[in-house]
Amino acid sequence: MKRLVILGAGTAGTMMANLMVKKLPKHEWELVIVDQNRTHYYQPGFLFLPFDIYQPEDVIKPINDFLPKRVKRIVAGIDRVEPKSNQVLLENGELITYDLLVIATGCNIAPEEVNGMMSDKWYKEVFDFYTYDGACALRKKLQTWEGGKLVIHITEMPIKCPVAPLEFAFLADAFFTEKGMRDKVDITFVTPLSGAFTKPVASKQLTYLLKEKNIKIVADFAIERVDSDNRKIHDYGGQEVDYDLLVTVPTNMGDPMVARSGFGNDLNYVPTDKCTLQSKVADNIFVIGDATDLPASKAGAVAHFEAEVMVENMMHFIEGKPMRFEFDGHSNCFIETGHGKALLIDFNYTHEPVEGSFPLGGFGPLKLLKETRMNHMGKLAFRWVYWNMLLKGVPIPFVPATMSHAGKDFSAIECD
Repeated sequence: MKRLVILGAGTAGTMMANLMVKKLPKHEWELVIVDQNRTHYYQPGFLFLPFDIYQPEDVIKPINDFLPKRVKRIVAGIDRVEPKSNQVLLENGELITYDLLVIATGCNIAPEEVNGMMSDKWYKEVFDFYTYDGACALRKKLQTWEGGKLVIHITEMPIKCPVAPLEFAFLADAFFTEKGMRDKVDITFVTPLSGAFTKPVASKQLTYLLKEKNIKIVADFAIERVDSDNRKIHDYGGQEVDYDLLVTVPTNMGDPMVARSGFGNDLNYVPTDKCTLQSKVADNIFVIGDATDLPASKAGAVAHFEAEVMVENMMHFIEGKPMRFEFDGHSNCFIETGHGKALLIDFNYTHEPVEGSFPLGGFGPLKLLKETRMNHMGKLAFRWVYWNMLLKGVPIPFVPATMSHAGKDFSAIECD
């Protein structure tokens, strides 16, 4: 009996469990998934918690609700992977052997990486919203906050869902406007990038929206420390930004088990072939989602597209065939802009977000790079799609793993 082991039962790991259970013969393969948590979080919903758009119960469900009965579930922390012996060592001392391994351990915030960020003001005047606890604490703070200087800050890239900090800024503008206190709140968006977003075309559109909503932008800000006593953030060039309330996106890092395994980069991301999704550590290790070092967005939609490609490549690997399926870096995401509207962007490794229609070129019904109420409804509807289709490995109609060129003037995609 051969064994497939999946490390991590988050978005990517759960999808892979549901997809591979349909592919691997029951009498030949055992499937095992390892995760120390018992709760599954709908992480895109964390953005909405501080503004009371979602309630805490909207974003949490038991992990077991989404795993096939055939999959053996081990609730334990992971100490390290030992590729040479095809073993995973758990924190409780147990050893698990594998024939095929999927690393889907995601990434987490590391506020301790910035001097002063985790002071006694953490979750009092300095907050994150990339964790359930952080989003809930910020929700409580905003219910009574009377205004002042609100700073939304990104420490460094890459981060989960690169547009989420911008969405927070837009939603904050709408939230305080609807409360009748926007004139009491000064909003500043601070980023290490040279513009509002990583992609120039989208950055131009998003920068325009920041200006339209009277949100200041401070670019090229490489944070050196947080001075919580004086409510200032300082960068290495001597620039400083004052705040009364700091909403920060700390450094995002891969799971510590990657560092203990000795094969991650400086941020604990696993070296991965950007097209096949096979690790560069060992041929029988594949990597998916936020755990990879790919130059693609770290988002659930990306993991979904990766999963479709990776399943086929893993089956080819098992059968001793060449891996001919290629992931093109496809990503699409809704960008909440406040007041019941949103943008939608669709891009990949080689192609910028452009205007057009999605998912059916020329028909839509969603519009790319345009603020519409339909896009906002699409964003809200994605929660249902996530719980009922994406996690369970159910195909999502008209949304292929590789980016569609329908109605777009694009040259052929090439992977290298």
